[in-house]
Amino acid sequence: MKYFIFIAVTFFIALPAQARPVSYPTGWTVMLMNDKDSNSSHIHYSPTAKYSVGWKHEYMRDSKANIDALQVNNLIKRWNKKGEQANFYLKSGVGVAYDDGEFEPAAFTGIALDWETRRYFTSYENHLLYAGDIDKHITHKARVGIAPYIGNYGDLHTWLMLQTDYDAGADDSFSVTPLVRFFKGNSLFEAGYNFDEALQVNFIQRF
Repeated sequence: MKYFIFIAVTFFIALPAQARPVSYPTGWTVMLMNDKDSNSSHIHYSPTAKYSVGWKHEYMRDSKANIDALQVNNLIKRWNKKGEQANFYLKSGVGVAYDDGEFEPAAFTGIALDWETRRYFTSYENHLLYAGDIDKHITHKARVGIAPYIGNYGDLHTWLMLQTDYDAGADDSFSVTPLVRFFKGNSLFEAGYNFDEALQVNFIQRF
């Protein structure tokens, strides 16, 4: 219960903070994510260029449970330099988890950091979830990437990436996934194959 209260307080403190949404002001974003641990759908609206508010549904494979939650993304800090950019985000949510007729309050929070140039990319994020007796976990994810070519504005851009995941509570606590990212305009698609023989497919569309 203390875990839930702490995460919920963090969520509501973050709500009015200055933040950068994934989308542009007044824009909508649809995100569909699928990997060896879960599949999820997330739609959010960006009232301004400060934050986004949306709804997320996630199915977790290990616990075979579902979560529906209100999620807010905030930008804590952005660094802009010539030829490079870095961001520090807080992503939090509150909602309900359910499994076979059992319902529990659920809350999650986590930070996300990224640094990139037009050629190189690195990122790290974690995710702390508390959902009563249904699920509790902390996960970590890191990526490195390189662009094999530098495209112009409006071109199809390609990134070759390597992702690592760590979850101390999972049967397979550490995993590695090579993947490729394509994006053009407001559309982004990623596909990879985990060394544990699991397919990863992500799609993001902005409107």
